[in-house]
Amino acid sequence: MPIPDFIVAIPARFGASRLPGKPLRLIAGTPMVVHVARRALAAGARQVVVATDDARIAEALAGEPLTLCMTREDHASGTDRLAECADQLGWADDQIVVNLQGDEPFAPPEGIRAVAQTLAAGAAPMATLATPIHDSDTLFDPNAVKIVRDHAGLALYFSRAPIPWQRDRFASDRLGPAGEGALRHIGIYAYRAGFLRQFAAMPPGRLEQLEALEQLRVLEAGYRIAVGLTPVPFPPGVDTEADLARAQALAHGQTLT
Repeated sequence: MPIPDFIVAIPARFGASRLPGKPLRLIAGTPMVVHVARRALAAGARQVVVATDDARIAEALAGEPLTLCMTREDHASGTDRLAECADQLGWADDQIVVNLQGDEPFAPPEGIRAVAQTLAAGAAPMATLATPIHDSDTLFDPNAVKIVRDHAGLALYFSRAPIPWQRDRFASDRLGPAGEGALRHIGIYAYRAGFLRQFAAMPPGRLEQLEALEQLRVLEAGYRIAVGLTPVPFPPGVDTEADLARAQALAHGQTLT
């Protein structure tokens, strides 16, 4: 599949509640947000934008071949922050934008390209990625978001619950190996810039509030989300001190470029 023209936008907020100063925490001696930006550059993005509200993050990125977008401090989500960037930087409505979270220092370039390709290949205004689930721990973990999609690869629902529910199997052996179509969501998104603006302007949906999953706002409003399978694994992101320690251990034996 040809690689479309795409921009990678990285929301980076300093004041994370569970890991304060997260974008600037060091991994292998380099701030996490720098690792994320370099992964986006390696994916072949036409432009890499870091959207932040903090001068310290901007300073850490000085000298990197990317665009800084200084945004307001009061955004409720990264999507809102990127929508402000879309307006500041004048992105055309049909421009493909990949939303890469600022806590994904090991995001594989192949996966970043894949979500842009998934969007470009169909008519859905938004795309994301998933990977098969092979163990029951992941299936029953509420922090691992699950997806059910249709035959065309479009999302039917996202949930923290184990979906699809294998009725007969789980009735007799809940702890057996998972499988049979279960997919774990990978939190990377692509959209056209026009839909990014539209998404940010939508009011939160009831399902979104129940599950605490922002992407449900799109489905509840009647729009489709294309779901591609990631071509390579996505290592876990960094959200806690324990995650940071794991990332440090992973970086010890791996050169991040």
